[in-house]
Amino acid sequence: MLRHIVLFRVHDGVSSSRVTEAIDSLRSLAVLPGIVDWRVELSLDQRKGRIVVEDATFTDDEAFEKFRSHPAHVAVGQLMAEISDWWNGDYSD
Repeated sequence: MLRHIVLFRVHDGVSSSRVTEAIDSLRSLAVLPGIVDWRVELSLDQRKGRIVVEDATFTDDEAFEKFRSHPAHVAVGQLMAEISDWWNGDYSD
């Protein structure tokens, strides 16, 4: 298994509706092959801004690499790049 955790720090000034759209777009990726578990939530702690949390588990490294290059993921990645900066942590479980 491979764990993939991303924290998206939404830029100040991005509308709430755009954040909701982004969360919905991220959640839509749950159907891609190789995903065992997929969760996307807005952090309850907003002291340092709005943070969208993506917590995913993939079957293996190969599934994760296919996910990264999948056109749906690339498109959502472009959307997220417009509204946020992010930090990710990936590790084998």
